[in-house]
Amino acid sequence: MAVSRLPLYGRVVRAPAHHRYTWKQYLSVERDSTLKHEFLDGEIFAMAGGTPEHSALGVAVTRELSVQLEGKPCTTFNSDLRVRVMATGLSTYPDAAVVCGQLERDPDEKNIVLNPVVLVEVTSASTEAYDRGEKFEHYQRIPTLAEYVLVSHHERLIELFRRKPDGQWERLEARGSARLELASIKCELAVDRVYRGIELAED
Repeated sequence: MAVSRLPLYGRVVRAPAHHRYTWKQYLSVERDSTLKHEFLDGEIFAMAGGTPEHSALGVAVTRELSVQLEGKPCTTFNSDLRVRVMATGLSTYPDAAVVCGQLERDPDEKNIVLNPVVLVEVTSASTEAYDRGEKFEHYQRIPTLAEYVLVSHHERLIELFRRKPDGQWERLEARGSARLELASIKCELAVDRVYRGIELAED
C-alpha cells in the first residue's frame, strides 16, 4: 500500500511531532478510523490510497500466491492485514503477506499478525525509497521473515530479497518473461502473469 509519510493531521515532512502517541492510543485511533495508519516511534502516519495500477499489481500477486498455496499450510493475505515488527515497533499494512502455520497475534490487538514468512510491497513514486530502505530494515527484524518481494510500479520488474543461513540477504530479480522462485513457500512469481493486462502509468 502506498504510504504518505505524513504524521496524522499533518506535516509535509517527517519532523518531531507536537504530540507523541502511545501504542494503545494508536490502536484506538485505528479502530475508530475509516483510514489505515502506520505507527512508528510515537507517530501515526496516514496511508494514502494507491493508483489503479498499484492496486491491480497487489491483487495479481495475492492471486498468484493464493492459487499456488491452496491445500498447503500457508495463507495469503492482502493489504488489509496489519503486521507489527515487535523489535522496532513498526505497525504497517504490506501489500501482501504469507503466514505459514498458526497466526501469531499481537498481545494487544488480535487483528495484528507478528509472524509473516513472506512480505510483498508494490512500489510507488512516493514510497520506493522507503520500501527499499527504512521499511525493509524494519522487516528484516521479523524473525520468521524469509523472503521480501518488491514489485515495480514503473517497469516490469520483480525483485526478491532472500534471507540466507548466515543472516545476510541476497537479491534476485526477474524481468521480461522470467520468473522468481519463493523457496520458503515453494511458489513462483512470473513477470508475465503478474503484469498481464496492466498498463504501467508514468510517475
